[in-house]
Amino acid sequence: MVKKIKKKGLVTAGICMMLGLLQQVEGQSVESPYHWNNLPEVMQPQFRKDTVNIEQFGAKGDGYTLNTSSINEAMEVCSKRGGGVVLVPKGYWLSGPLILQNNVNLHLDENAFLQFTADFDQYKIVAGNYEGKASARNQSPISGTELENIGITGKGIIDGNGDAWRMVGKAALTANEWKAKVASGGLVSADGKTWFPSAKTKLAHEEKRSFVLTEGKTLADFETIKDYLRPNLLVLTNCKKVLLEGVTFQNSPAWNLHPLMTQHLTIRGVKIKNPDYAQNGDGIDIESCANVLIEHCILDVGDDAICIKSGKDEEGRQRGIATERVIIRHNKVYKGHGGFVVGSEMSGGARDIFVENCTFMGTDKGLRFKTTRGRGGVVENIHIRNINMNNIVQEAIYFDMYYWTKPPQANEVQQVPPVSIETPQFRNITIAGITCRGAHIGIFVRGLPEMPVRQISMTNLNILANKAVELKDASGIVLKNAFLHSKKGEKATIYIENAADLQFEGMHFDGNQSPQVDVNGPHAANIVFSDSNIDNRKLNFNHGAKTNAVKIN
Repeated sequence: MVKKIKKKGLVTAGICMMLGLLQQVEGQSVESPYHWNNLPEVMQPQFRKDTVNIEQFGAKGDGYTLNTSSINEAMEVCSKRGGGVVLVPKGYWLSGPLILQNNVNLHLDENAFLQFTADFDQYKIVAGNYEGKASARNQSPISGTELENIGITGKGIIDGNGDAWRMVGKAALTANEWKAKVASGGLVSADGKTWFPSAKTKLAHEEKRSFVLTEGKTLADFETIKDYLRPNLLVLTNCKKVLLEGVTFQNSPAWNLHPLMTQHLTIRGVKIKNPDYAQNGDGIDIESCANVLIEHCILDVGDDAICIKSGKDEEGRQRGIATERVIIRHNKVYKGHGGFVVGSEMSGGARDIFVENCTFMGTDKGLRFKTTRGRGGVVENIHIRNINMNNIVQEAIYFDMYYWTKPPQANEVQQVPPVSIETPQFRNITIAGITCRGAHIGIFVRGLPEMPVRQISMTNLNILANKAVELKDASGIVLKNAFLHSKKGEKATIYIENAADLQFEGMHFDGNQSPQVDVNGPHAANIVFSDSNIDNRKLNFNHGAKTNAVKIN
């Protein structure tokens, strides 16, 4: 009976995705029932006040004793009694993998330091999920599956001991750091540029071994590369009513927090820290989840900071579970590949997401939307407002449908595939109240010839960047009331390539100077500038672009 229900769910999801695709082809968009004055509701877990101290089960906070069984037993006993609080008091607590339990709040005292062991033998190989694919992984330091009413709270620190797991390039460290890393053990590549924590990691990397669980593969088949299968620090699968609050999560072997197919999740006031060289060192990856609140968090990580996902390619489309009804507010991001990110694994879709009052400082990109052909999935009804950015390395606002693939040149003849279930879509996104001081490009939008990025409204922008705007294969883009400042010695530029139905209203530039506007491609059309200082003499038309593609009011 269970199998029949699941199969029916997948069929229904597939039909819904096809209907969404047909609506897109017909030019229709699905309206969201949610607005800023009617946000999604996120239910909070409730816990009994009964408290169990892990010391009652023999745990020792001496930084030496392995407390895996003591902490797990404390949570199991607490759950069987009806739930409550499992207290990790002040001290240095060393542990192996922990499995959360129903109705239990794992609470860390203010001076509690919970660190996971660097003994890889404590982590068994399990069937997991990584970047939207079924994969062999080492067991996560903290995990929970099909649980309800769970929490991790307090003011303590949870440390994943990630440096013991991850390889690192010499260029990412200072000379003294590299010297110390080599002296700590492990192996160095033949060219002397990469340090590996073990021979199994080195073997997997050099032979480009995959950890994807394909048909016919067993977990035992991965034993020769076990150390390479870095776990995510926290994985919650198919859980309901979850609270993560106050705790510092740091030094994760791979992703830090990974809720998967989880509903009614609150992440409040947590701090997430990874080295900037930590590959796959994401902060929060929300995958195929619903009714989520992320607020008052601080992130400083080695990859994407707050990221929305929903599975990858056919496997994600078969799952057919979008990430939806999400509120993200009052967060601060330091280093990271993106402050707020959607993708690239978004094949199940993403919708009804609200992001406001966040600050990004020194991230590679600010607002980052990424996908590629083959993903499929619809990203829609995303609403963003009141975002501050400082010293963004690349783009402040970024949409790209050529993730990890080579985009064509402006004059390159392409074979454009037909629109299908594998065609990704970005549509119906509003961005307002963005202030960015320092970026390479202010606004970058690159869609596909067969599926432009559509219906993006950007208003009330104040951006200082080397380059102002680049729009390629985009449609229905509105830029209104935008102050675009150029860095000293740079000239403001607007680059348009095969983009149509563009509205620029109230555009302002340094010294009231007209920007250079480059229009490229035969499909550039219906580009309207209103109440903007645009000089006809600074319009350039190339690669088949028609001079009547631009209208200045």
